[in-house]
Amino acid sequence: MRTRSTYTAESILEEIVVSAPRRSLRPRMGSVTLAVLTAVYILVVANQTFWAKAFGYLSSTPAAFVGFVIGIAAITVAAMVTLSAKYVIKPALIFFIMVAVVSSWFTDQFGVIIDKEMIRNAAVTTQAESAHLMTPAFLFHIFFAGMVPSLFILWVKVVHKPVVRKFLWNTAVVIPCVAVFVAVGLGFSQTYASVGRLHKDIMLTLNPFLPIGSVARFVFASEEDRNIVRRPLGTDAHQRSASTTGKPRVTIIVAGETGRAQNFSLGGYPRETNPEMKARGVVYFSNATSCGTATAVSLPCMYSVYPRQKYTHRKGLETDNLMDILGHAKVQVEWWDNDTGSYGVANRIPYRFLPDAADPRFCTDGECLDTVLLDKLDDWLSNVKSDSVLVLHQLGSHGPAYYRRYPDDFRRFTPDCRTAEFGACKPEEIVNAYDNTILFTDHVVAKVIDALKEHEGAISANMLYISDHGESLGENGLYLHGAPYIIAPAEQIRVPIIAWLSPDFSAASRIDAACLAANAAEPASHDNVFHSVLGLLDIATSVYDAKLDLFAGCRKTGDTVAQAASSG
Repeated sequence: MRTRSTYTAESILEEIVVSAPRRSLRPRMGSVTLAVLTAVYILVVANQTFWAKAFGYLSSTPAAFVGFVIGIAAITVAAMVTLSAKYVIKPALIFFIMVAVVSSWFTDQFGVIIDKEMIRNAAVTTQAESAHLMTPAFLFHIFFAGMVPSLFILWVKVVHKPVVRKFLWNTAVVIPCVAVFVAVGLGFSQTYASVGRLHKDIMLTLNPFLPIGSVARFVFASEEDRNIVRRPLGTDAHQRSASTTGKPRVTIIVAGETGRAQNFSLGGYPRETNPEMKARGVVYFSNATSCGTATAVSLPCMYSVYPRQKYTHRKGLETDNLMDILGHAKVQVEWWDNDTGSYGVANRIPYRFLPDAADPRFCTDGECLDTVLLDKLDDWLSNVKSDSVLVLHQLGSHGPAYYRRYPDDFRRFTPDCRTAEFGACKPEEIVNAYDNTILFTDHVVAKVIDALKEHEGAISANMLYISDHGESLGENGLYLHGAPYIIAPAEQIRVPIIAWLSPDFSAASRIDAACLAANAAEPASHDNVFHSVLGLLDIATSVYDAKLDLFAGCRKTGDTVAQAASSG
């Protein structure tokens, strides 16, 4: 007959590794022990950025930091032990390890925060784009930090108690852990609340919980999106009058990718990264900001009627956008894409995805230089018969493979980083490569302007360049983009907006070029794009707001779209 003390001794022995197995080389380990070891491994190996942030924010109050470490460790152990049931424990722990290890690569190497919008971006990433992230260092990290411990979990023989004892044992671990977490939180609540208000990112790099939660939120939101019914908008749109020049009005919108304002010489950057646009007399709006920090947000937002503070992904899907309203006004609209798609903006207009052609003059491995956008432009302009808008969506300066975004002729700033693995490059080499992408964008946009000039006898033209978001190049340890807007650095939200108007277009529209240049330093944003394009094409609609039209204030008195809108 076994005594209570016998059961206690057996319980303890079942929760440790048996160093000398009787019949097998496989180690035997208790389920709770394996769960606790996994929790510790994840917290130590896959959360370097998280702990660095926590220490930086809480170092002035050492007791609060120690309590924070204990609390996070306790709740992580509780989560792992909760899933330490038979048939569940191994796949669950391996899943947690792999998610944490993959996520930690991007948080530790690039400072990326994996929130719902980052998951949305990842969901539409092309194979060619994702291939740039599969560097040898990344694969090495996944193998040794993820696969090796996962193989150990598969190898070890997990010792489980009978169901009732298992439940009681797990509960005896989980409840104290949760109690410790709550006690620490209450004990330092004032400190944690204060730090949380000042540093909203303190919990945004905790692996694997934030990435798993972000995926769940994305999946739920995607399911809700399936039931969206599009709401027509601006169906009253019409052009107030025909072009006074007797020629079709043509607007080309160059949708830039990852062009940050800080590296445009038009805005004062000491390197000459925009010599060709400067020579063509463009207007540079030097104080502009983006709607988001990632293409999946910024691109549909900039063509939406909603300002940034009111825009949501759902609203973007359920409401007609600028392209639709141009169609309501009988303007011919087309979209040419050299990036990852229009994110729903071009769903109802003619659309070309240029990398599909795999033209060897411009394209390799599923990606094309932006000069592919210029290839058919002359033919398109030759066939314009009525007022038209063409959107050219660039691949631009998308990282981390900056060196793939420009040809050798544009390697002006050297040495440039020639790999997608930033750890192999010096900071100045990364900046050099990025600046070369801006130099090449300058060339592409200048060639668009030249094409419009060549056809000025047949069309009245203007061009807008608007980058979707900026980019971090190592400032404060951050790289790439996609930071939550509330904590995003200026490098990711300050963007260039550039306009070029042909002389006859300016004259016909009565836009004072000197006034436009003088006002270009005023605050601007993606909120202005929707209304500015409608104003350029002289389109009247109830959803037009002259206050958000970048050009309305410089139209000469007596012929303003703003006056027409206010008069009904």
